[in-house]
Amino acid sequence: MGESMGPRLDGGVLTPRDLRAQVRAGVWSRPTANCCAGFVQANLVVVPGSRALDFLTFCQRNPAPCPLLEVLGPGEYAPRSLARGADLRTDLPAYRVYRDGVPQAQVPDLIDVWRDDLVAFLLGCSFTFDHTLETGGIPVRHIEQGTNVPMYVTNIECKPAGVFVGPLVVSMRPIPDNLIARATEITERLVLAHGGPIHIGDPKDLGIESLNEPDFGDVVTVREGETPVFWACGATPQAVAMRAKLGLMISHAPGHMFVSDLRYEELGSPTT
Repeated sequence: MGESMGPRLDGGVLTPRDLRAQVRAGVWSRPTANCCAGFVQANLVVVPGSRALDFLTFCQRNPAPCPLLEVLGPGEYAPRSLARGADLRTDLPAYRVYRDGVPQAQVPDLIDVWRDDLVAFLLGCSFTFDHTLETGGIPVRHIEQGTNVPMYVTNIECKPAGVFVGPLVVSMRPIPDNLIARATEITERLVLAHGGPIHIGDPKDLGIESLNEPDFGDVVTVREGETPVFWACGATPQAVAMRAKLGLMISHAPGHMFVSDLRYEELGSPTT
């Protein structure tokens, strides 16, 4: 079926509920950057109940890459606060299934792999603040180029919790030098969407040898007079799953987020 190119809510085209309906129907399978501007997007992590406490602790110890928005009970797949009537098994454009640390498959839904012992976590996402940057007069390159945001595994180790051990992943946006302070100010206010940058400048300081070789997402252009700016990223649990060789972990495919009914202005304390 044909794919939508990502109409924006402020264009009067698509609401989060409409988008989730298109995803569930198999009409939409693209990344969700530039979708439903002004609404909170979320990363998804699903682990067996036996690993849920460890992962909850991991999120609490690493709030920048893993800001908790909502935790569901074992076997539950309908969010209680972020989007009434949604189904986490079907309402994301693409999912990845990791077994023993290896991405075994990328699938359009989780109906065939869902189990009653699985626990779902929804984590804040930097796509939430992209619209805020744009309205603040700051260009967002992956939106301009119609691509997924570039993401990189760094040399920074997350604080471990049980079996969850591994590196921090960051997303990168080239920011004009004269707007970096403004971009920092805007994103620092959105703590539950990863907050402010963790690094500004030379990617080699993070162990990133080339911006042209992202571990997830797509390459974007860095123009003269711009500096790479890096934010903690919700793809971190995927890198951790690969390092820790977890028996099973399910996540969103990088860039293919859960789009909620919550406006970014409503981001407050985490809901558990």
